[in-house]
Amino acid sequence: MPDSFCLELFEQYLTDIKKVSDNTLSSYMRDIRQLSAWLRAHRREGLAEADSKLLHQYAASLKADGKSPATVSRCIASMKCFYGYLCAEGYLNENPALGLTPEKSEHKLPEILTSREVELLLEQPQRVDMKGYRDKAMLEVLYATGIRVSELIALDVSDVNLAAGILRCRGKNKERYIPLYPAAVQALSEYIEFIRDQMIASPDEQALFVNVNGERMSRQGFWKLIKHYQQMAGIEKTITPHTLRHSFAAHLLENGADLRSIQEMLGHSDISSTQVYSQVVKKQLKDVYNKAHPRA
Repeated sequence: MPDSFCLELFEQYLTDIKKVSDNTLSSYMRDIRQLSAWLRAHRREGLAEADSKLLHQYAASLKADGKSPATVSRCIASMKCFYGYLCAEGYLNENPALGLTPEKSEHKLPEILTSREVELLLEQPQRVDMKGYRDKAMLEVLYATGIRVSELIALDVSDVNLAAGILRCRGKNKERYIPLYPAAVQALSEYIEFIRDQMIASPDEQALFVNVNGERMSRQGFWKLIKHYQQMAGIEKTITPHTLRHSFAAHLLENGADLRSIQEMLGHSDISSTQVYSQVVKKQLKDVYNKAHPRA
């Protein structure tokens, strides 16, 4: 069975049946294409002919090439999903990836910003031009709601209810409604009322946030934006778009919000994903204690 046929079937399965996110689809397909290339280069065999021994060798080669434990673990997950699908559809009699075990990696708590660092970051966009108004609104919305960057750039104008101070976020599994604090409402109001119509390329454009070409903002575009303002703010921590999501959750927890409410706002399907922020807050308290207590 040709690799191209296997890959086509797998992509269709991930898209139509599993309905995975665009990022997951891209990662899984890239992993299996790289496996295909390795098999052809080293063993001259196709994906359907690979056995357990070959897959173990491939996983070992990833580690030898310096791939991180997280990357190796994701590749193993991709292989298990791929071969599991081929078995389920009757293309293979047994799954050669079953014996693969994920790499053990050190569990790192997410990096968060202090309240002062968040203030510094949010102060950077200067509302002296259209880009400044847009950037201010984007950063305020991200910290106000804790939504993912993919969800932020997917927002349409119709997802904002300024009068109610509510944002509708359409996640992978379901819609959720998240309140906006007054400063975020103001930043959004100014952007929508005075700026957005001047930036959009077409009157039919539905995207809330657009780039300089008047089209929907991309993940890469927002990544560059946030790195730019990090440098302007002089913040030495490594800030990614996800950092504001982590900071949103940790700061809510610090100020008395319950985990279930935070879980709902973040769109986590499992409470265990939200509980990591309890560990972040506890670690911060311990760090403060160790620095401030005279006997510590």
